[in-house]
Amino acid sequence: MFELLLTDSHSKARRGRLTTAHGVIQTPIFMPVGTQGTVKAVAPSELRELDAQIILGNTYHLFLRPGLDVIREFGGLHGFSRWDRPILTDSGGFQVFSLARLRKITDEGVHFQSHIDGAPCFIGPKEAMEIQAALGSDIAMLFDECPPYPCEYDYAARSLERTLLWAKRCKEVPTPGAKFGIVQGATFADLRRQSAEALVSMDFDGYAVGGVSVGEPEEEMLAAVENSEPYLPPGKARYAMGLGTPPQMVEMIARGIDMFDCVLPTRVARNGTAYTWGGTVNLKNACHTRAKGPIEEGCTCPACREFSRSYIRHLLKAEEILGLRLVTLHNLHFYLNLMATIRQALEAGAFSEFRQRFHARYSKVEAPPEE
Repeated sequence: MFELLLTDSHSKARRGRLTTAHGVIQTPIFMPVGTQGTVKAVAPSELRELDAQIILGNTYHLFLRPGLDVIREFGGLHGFSRWDRPILTDSGGFQVFSLARLRKITDEGVHFQSHIDGAPCFIGPKEAMEIQAALGSDIAMLFDECPPYPCEYDYAARSLERTLLWAKRCKEVPTPGAKFGIVQGATFADLRRQSAEALVSMDFDGYAVGGVSVGEPEEEMLAAVENSEPYLPPGKARYAMGLGTPPQMVEMIARGIDMFDCVLPTRVARNGTAYTWGGTVNLKNACHTRAKGPIEEGCTCPACREFSRSYIRHLLKAEEILGLRLVTLHNLHFYLNLMATIRQALEAGAFSEFRQRFHARYSKVEAPPEE
């Protein structure tokens, strides 16, 4: 399923290929987030034009709405959403713990109230995998408990014990695609190692580093990967869940990660923020009022091919839907093009040079507020 094509000689960066029933995924790869069966404001045809190889769906949200009965009538999420390329589905564990009301966690699973209407619900490891099977996921994530940040060692240890128990139960449920285990353990190096080694012994198709990007400082985020990656097999895909900014992804790739997802490119687009090779740009700023150039010179995204920053700023200020759509398309193009550029650099043996140039050019300082 996963083929490791090469490893960078100066870092742990990898070039790989992941084969699924709905297509081949070239890694490293960014996966646009389509939580509720859609990448916000973007049509499947537009995602194909951007060359998105795989998108995400979410078990928790699709289970609550529209419900599995509806999706089953269309033969799964691919038919329902009209997306014919691979889909990875998150198990819903993170959403249960972050969104659900009045949840009660046991070794059997989680009883909770829907955040939509308060209806009582239950998802356990068996249910999570059955839902993902009904969705027709190409990659199904195991049901896990995502501990908060910060948390005490004893809590993290108990949480990990439950997650590993659930992993064994998830493995027993048949799914049409691959299953990826999720390494937990909060900020504790020994728990991360224990989690990784236990999951590898169960022999899943790939492995994710979970419990990151939950409010911890960036150094803790990097440490979570560094404390997990050495214990993951080189012949399986590695996925950092919920990450991240462009510089974070470059650094995670250098640490041996192959796959990423993040809501940032679509979320910040709706506030008028665009990603460029020089950092982020606030398109609502007054300095763009008469700017005749595109969001970024040389960019080939639909927004930059046709429209000026001035026009896009006008749309954003007027709260026209087209404005947020254009910035969304630009940001997704930037993230996907960043991965394609990194793949090319790896193939040319030039990742280290790319990494250095990228960080020298990319500003971590957010654009100033509107004048």
